[in-house]
Amino acid sequence: MIILGVDPGLAHTGWGVIEAVNHRYRPVSYGVIRTQAKDDRQKRIIHIAQSVASIAETYHAQVVSMEDIFFAKNVSSALLVAKVIGAMMMQLHTINLEVRLFTPLEIKMAVSGLGNAQKEQVQEMVKLLLHLESRPKPDHAADALAAAITCAAKGPAGSSKLH
Repeated sequence: MIILGVDPGLAHTGWGVIEAVNHRYRPVSYGVIRTQAKDDRQKRIIHIAQSVASIAETYHAQVVSMEDIFFAKNVSSALLVAKVIGAMMMQLHTINLEVRLFTPLEIKMAVSGLGNAQKEQVQEMVKLLLHLESRPKPDHAADALAAAITCAAKGPAGSSKLH
C-alpha cells in the first residue's frame, strides 16, 4: 500500500510517501511545501491543499495519513492549521482519497512505543523503520513519514478512519 503522510502547517507542511507491505516500510519520497508569510493566507492554504493532492496523485497514494491537532498552546496558529487540514481534506476528497487523522500521541506510540517520546526519538525510529542512513530532514518531513508509518501500523480499519 502506498501511503502519503502529512504534517500540516501554514508555513511548512511536511509530506512523506512510503510503501507498506506486511509491516515492512520502504521510503518513496518526502519533502516540505513552503509558503511565504507575506502572501495572502487564503492563497497559501489553497496552495498547500492543491500541492498535497498533486503529490498524492504523482505517487499514486492509496490513503493519506495526517497529524491532527490535539492540543495547542497558541490558539491562533492552531486555527490556521485547522484551516489547512480542512482544505487538504476537501481537496483529497475530490480525488476520492481516504484521509486518516492521528493525534501526536498516537503517532509517537505507533512509531516509538512511547507516548512521551521526544521528537528526536521519533525521528530516530523513522530512520530505523525506513532503513535510512540518517534522520530525514527537515523535521516536518520526518513527522510526515511518522504519520504514514502510523497509518500502516494501525492497518486499514480503526476509529481514526475518515472518508
